[in-house]
Amino acid sequence: MMIRIASVTVFCCFVAAAPLHAESGPLQLQPSKKAQSNTAPARQASTLTPAEVVAKANDYLNGAQTMVTDFVQIGADGRRTDGKLYVAKPGHMRFAYAPPATLEIVADGTSVAVIDRKLHTQDLYFISQTPLKFLLNDHIDLAQDTKILDVTSDATGASVVVEDRATFGGTSQIRLSFDRDPFRLKQWTVTDPQGYETVVSLSDVDLATRPDPATFRISTERMLNSKN
Repeated sequence: MMIRIASVTVFCCFVAAAPLHAESGPLQLQPSKKAQSNTAPARQASTLTPAEVVAKANDYLNGAQTMVTDFVQIGADGRRTDGKLYVAKPGHMRFAYAPPATLEIVADGTSVAVIDRKLHTQDLYFISQTPLKFLLNDHIDLAQDTKILDVTSDATGASVVVEDRATFGGTSQIRLSFDRDPFRLKQWTVTDPQGYETVVSLSDVDLATRPDPATFRISTERMLNSKN
């Protein structure tokens, strides 16, 4: 039961993540000319400005039209699950959890299904109800499509925290974490309305292989015929 709860948290966090305080405002990506003139001489070569981080994040996400990667998920209770993630833009995704987990999360371009092979259940949601834009949209501009709350960068990594209000259950918040050299997505963290975090880390990312279209088929028959 705990494995099921931890696995479902990935999707639940996507459809209902933590709201922000009303006083929070959008991040200013471009410093003033005065600030630029005062800080430019002291800027280290390894440092990226917030605007540069967001531009690199957009370039990476828009360039990653397909993805096959291993993932490790750490739920709010500390339980670890892993598996394979498949993405084909626009709109297609599958989280295939490794045993003993019995869940799959599949997006077929229109709907997202949370499938439990053990219980033979399947819950459907519209993709538009989930803040999966950074994985599923053919093109995304983080500054235009979300509200950017924070951008950080150092010599080894960078992160962008975004807010998306156009989701089922309220506002969602996601921290996208990137390696710096090469610049690539390595992790995202989602916080639910109660403040619990779910972290998904990626490894062995393959952006060249196009997954089989059947990978993203939502099939009740397949679910009912699955054996544990």
